Amino acid sequence: MEQTIGAGLILSGIVAIIAILIIVKGLVIVQQSESVVIERLGSFNRVLESGVNIIIPFIDKPRPITMTRYKRVEGEFIPQTKEETRIDRRETVMDFPGQPVVTIDNVTVQIDGALYYTIVKPENAVYQVENMSQAVETLAKTSLRSVVGQMELDKLFASRSEVNADIQQAMEEPASKWGIKINRVELQDIQMPEEVENAMRLQMAAERKRRATVTEAEGDKAAAIAQAQGQRESAILNAEGDKESAILRAQGEQESIKLVLEALGDSEKNKETVVGYLLGQTYIKTLPDMAKEGERVFVPYESSALLGSMGMFREMAGNPSDQMASNALKGGLMGGAGAQG
Repeated sequence: MEQTIGAGLILSGIVAIIAILIIVKGLVIVQQSESVVIERLGSFNRVLESGVNIIIPFIDKPRPITMTRYKRVEGEFIPQTKEETRIDRRETVMDFPGQPVVTIDNVTVQIDGALYYTIVKPENAVYQVENMSQAVETLAKTSLRSVVGQMELDKLFASRSEVNADIQQAMEEPASKWGIKINRVELQDIQMPEEVENAMRLQMAAERKRRATVTEAEGDKAAAIAQAQGQRESAILNAEGDKESAILRAQGEQESIKLVLEALGDSEKNKETVVGYLLGQTYIKTLPDMAKEGERVFVPYESSALLGSMGMFREMAGNPSDQMASNALKGGLMGGAGAQG
């Protein structure tokens, strides 16, 4: 009886231990941003998400995913391949070694790139491709060669964002079959041969010199145009001023002639007298300048008529200035006659 009870206790203990082991093995805790692909008897069963999950021990097993990552050692990339049962669902950056790429103008450049991707369907990343990271890397390299191979070197440097977008677009469809979402692609560094770099430097210097010459020429042109416009406007203003001044002088002379004619009477003889008086005033004003230019003075007008007109107006108006002008004219004429004699 005692042996039967002892055997029952042992059996119960064994069963309890097995039950505890089953519970422990069947309880799977998945961290945040991780997933686990579960196979049941060799076939895909389900994907365990973050949190507490229960599986059937020895029947359900996690299917590992093969990943290749690069480790930089002394400037060199060393690939490291391993299998992981926990699939990281966060955005991952893939920094692969630089690749030689030939542009459409036959220039070989070394391009270092970085790829940012996210695993959105872990089951496809496990079952649809053998080595997901290696497949994505190879796809990125081929897409890079395809896109850059259709561009010229100058456009490659000026259109990095366009190149990144084209590579991402070329990778989206194939990567989606593997459960991968390509977030973005970045060209980190572009290295070219030394002779090509020197040629581009000389070309850049020549282009800058050409732009400086063009800018200087445009500045000189604008300055010349502005100066010409200023001279034109100044000439127009001067001409308008001379015109208005001449009009005002003519109007003044016209008014003075009218006043003189009103005082003398509007007859032909008086008109001739007024004309002679005006001419006499003009000659008298120019006599000092004419005398400065030489010893002899020639007056192209009859002196008797001029003196008669001035004398008549002196008697009428009694103007001392006319008396002085008449005396000056007489002295000038006498001096001229004496010089000629």
